[in-house]
Amino acid sequence: MFNSSHSLDGIRVLDLSRVLAGPWCTQNLGDLGADVIKVERPGSGDDTRTWGPPFLPDADGQDTDQAAYYLGTNRNKRAIACDIASEQGQALIKQLVTHCHIFVENFKVGDMARYGLDFDSLKAINPALVYCSITGFGQSGPYKDRAGYDYAIQGMGGLMSLTGERDDLPGGGPQKVGVAVADLFTGMYATVGILAALRFAESSGQGQHIDMALLDTQVAMLANLGANYLVSGKQTGRVPGRAGNAHINIVPYQVFETLSDEQGHAQYMIVAVGNDGQFAKFAHVLATTIGETIDWATDPRYASNANRVRHRDTLVPAIEAVMRLRSKAHWLAAFETAKVPCGPINSLDEVFDDAQVQSRDMVQHWKHALNPDVALVASPLKLSVTPVVQRHAPPTLGQHTTEVLQELLSLSAGELAALRANGVIA
Repeated sequence: MFNSSHSLDGIRVLDLSRVLAGPWCTQNLGDLGADVIKVERPGSGDDTRTWGPPFLPDADGQDTDQAAYYLGTNRNKRAIACDIASEQGQALIKQLVTHCHIFVENFKVGDMARYGLDFDSLKAINPALVYCSITGFGQSGPYKDRAGYDYAIQGMGGLMSLTGERDDLPGGGPQKVGVAVADLFTGMYATVGILAALRFAESSGQGQHIDMALLDTQVAMLANLGANYLVSGKQTGRVPGRAGNAHINIVPYQVFETLSDEQGHAQYMIVAVGNDGQFAKFAHVLATTIGETIDWATDPRYASNANRVRHRDTLVPAIEAVMRLRSKAHWLAAFETAKVPCGPINSLDEVFDDAQVQSRDMVQHWKHALNPDVALVASPLKLSVTPVVQRHAPPTLGQHTTEVLQELLSLSAGELAALRANGVIA
């Protein structure tokens, strides 16, 4: 009977990725209990170690060299420093591969082959190895040799053509998403692919190469808007564009301004009416609040979502006029009571003060060598039998080099000293 305390106990990952998409993937695997060995370049390490401020303050409030960016993407890993550009470093990686189930890298296309660490070379050593490559554009195609970064991919993949205010309104124009979603979703898709390939390898003994591309992921993330274009827009010439905070396919499903606060500051909230029944409740709340008859739910222009989308130019201004009559707190309470989907637009301080976020333990506190109380976002995974692991990111570059090489390769103190003297490890 399976009685492991974590879902991926016994699975070992050799992680040669850096920055975000790859580390996000391997962090997921580490959360699930895999032994993730993060391989970094001696001397510099993962770029994100220096991507600050902000940096972690020490117990006296002084900045350390621990960037928050790095700490938030590398929990549950062991860190070794190995120069894979050297023949001795490549030999160490190949030896480690024989003890690993998963290999993740996000080097430029061809770099791994140049180092003798490509999939074909490593599967000869470990036929069951699940090997995941993460690049901007994938291992094939006319752009495969280009460097691909999240910002550029958001633009190339269509996301920025859909994000931002409408071009005919003040402030209109393309806008990137506030976090690197192409990287993050690629890391999530890579996790899914790795777990699927791992299951196949365990049953067949055959590993495989997973070719993940940020652009592929971004195109997949176009979701309903990509489908809108392919199903209809390509034939009609109607290309989905920016809609600000409105929804292309649903009305009313957007941000509305409410009554200003006591200081005269504008206040906003989200209404997300997803079906005709919810719209009837929504209209009833508005009518009850202002004490007037609002027959939108029976008006043929607005009774169905399809017609609300067609007539949004008359319906939305009418809703806006009513929403500005009462406070955000009033509408939130009224809509919650009526079971109309809605919500506030929280700043990050409000997010982490939110009772629901706190009750779900979405902030994890760790004792760090440099600070006795480090608070970071926790994994959202909540498994009833095999809970996730919670260990902070390794603070020191190469912190576990000796531990890992002695544990897996049984290297002696003299062999380790020689490798350090040659700059192969740190």
